[in-house]
Amino acid sequence: MKKMLVFQTDFTYKEGAVAAMYGVVKSVDSDIEIITATHEIPQYDTWSASYRLYQYIDFWPKGTIFVSVVDPGVGTSRTACVAETENGYYIVTPDNGSLTHVDRYFGIKSVRKIDETINRLHREDNGAVSIFHGRDLFGYCAARLAGGIISYEQVGEEYDTSMIVRHPIAEPRITEEGITGMFEINDPNFGNLWTNILLSDFLKAGFRMGDEIHTVITRNGETVFDQKIPYYDSFGKAPDHSVMIYNNEINKMGLAEVVGNLCQDYDLSYGKEYEVKFLHE
Repeated sequence: MKKMLVFQTDFTYKEGAVAAMYGVVKSVDSDIEIITATHEIPQYDTWSASYRLYQYIDFWPKGTIFVSVVDPGVGTSRTACVAETENGYYIVTPDNGSLTHVDRYFGIKSVRKIDETINRLHREDNGAVSIFHGRDLFGYCAARLAGGIISYEQVGEEYDTSMIVRHPIAEPRITEEGITGMFEINDPNFGNLWTNILLSDFLKAGFRMGDEIHTVITRNGETVFDQKIPYYDSFGKAPDHSVMIYNNEINKMGLAEVVGNLCQDYDLSYGKEYEVKFLHE
C-alpha cells in the first residue's frame, strides 16, 4: 500500500513552485496521493513550520509521510533529512529547527541524511539548480519513499538524533500568583493567540471554567494588555468583540476576540518577546 504525502511550505500559490513539486511526485509514481496541509507558513519561519507539524501530525494514519519545506538555507550545508517519529510517521525536511516540536512532544526515533546521489532528481536542465530543493530533493525523495522505490534505510546514512537542530522551547511557570507563559503561535485567519500553557497546568494553577481571570500581556517587558477576562469552553458563550480565554484544539490555552481579530485589534503577535500572565485576585 502506497503512503500518502502531506505537504507544508512557505511557497504560497502565487507562482508555479507547488505545481512543479507536485509534478515531480506524480512523475515518480502517479498513484501517490498528495494532500496539502498548508503553503502559507510565514516566509522563512522554521519555528512556525515546526509548530504546524506538531499541531496536526498525530491525527493522520500511521506511516504517513510529511514533507515540510521552509528552507531559508536552501543550497547551503544544512542537512536534508528524513526523520522517523516515535509515534509512527516520517518527516522529509531540512534539519533547520522544523523538527523541534514533534521531537519535544512525540519524539524522534531516528533520522537519516538524504543521499543526493540517488535520492535527488537529476535532469540535464536542472543540474545547476541549488535553490529548489522542495522539488529536486525533498519532493523527489519523499515520492520514492512513498512509492516503495526505496525503504527508509535507503534514504541515506543515519545520524545521531542528538545532532538535530532544535529551537529552544519555553516552559510555563506556576507560582502562588497564577501561571506565566508566552504566545507560541497564532491562528492567522481569526487572529487568536495560542500560549505554551497546557490545560493541565492551567487547571493545576487553580483556574476553573467560568472564572474571570486577571490577564496581563507584556511585550519586551512593557504592559500592552491588562484586563479581567473570562475562561469559557466555547466562543458562543462570550459577547461578540469581547476577549476570552479558551482551551484550544491541542489542549493549550488560547486568547481570542470573539467575532473579531485579537492580533489586529489589540496589536499583538507571538514570539519570545511576549509574556502572558494569568493571575489570581
